[in-house]
Amino acid sequence: MKWLVLLVSALAAVLAHADETVKICHNYGCLTEAAAIYSDRRLAQVHDLLAAAATPAQERDLVAKAIGQLYAWAAEQTPIGADRGGDYADDGKAGRMDCIDHSMTTDRFLHLFARLGWLRFHRVGTIVVRHRWIFGQHFSAVLEDRQSGKRYVVDTWFRDNGRPAVVMSLADWYAGGGPND
Repeated sequence: MKWLVLLVSALAAVLAHADETVKICHNYGCLTEAAAIYSDRRLAQVHDLLAAAATPAQERDLVAKAIGQLYAWAAEQTPIGADRGGDYADDGKAGRMDCIDHSMTTDRFLHLFARLGWLRFHRVGTIVVRHRWIFGQHFSAVLEDRQSGKRYVVDTWFRDNGRPAVVMSLADWYAGGGPND
């Protein structure tokens, strides 16, 4: 009986999540980084959310929600709560984020999910950039479907802080796509 208690305790320790720290980029071009600490309780909530995915499409939808939640929690610890969708609605306030800040931070969140084994249907891709006109460029984090190889952007730049990420096919994003809301 004692060995069973030890086995259950060891298993619980393996499954428990320790606090995690993620550096959050802000003030455009990742000029400033601030640490956001996520408690084991909050990480368990994200884990439970992502664990509910039964298909790649469901996992992308849940990743969008989880990323939004991580940004909302980061806003409790950093000035990014001032960030509004796009580059102009936050009026130069401390904590504003451009697409570079968003892509770097979102990529860090996705890598956290991958390192913790929470992505069953996707792997994290490389940050991508699309070029529009002469000076327009836009960066985004990427997920790749493990089975089909299809790539999707995970883009939080379009929306105010704490809202779910926009997840869309890389091809649609390259063609100028954005959120439908």
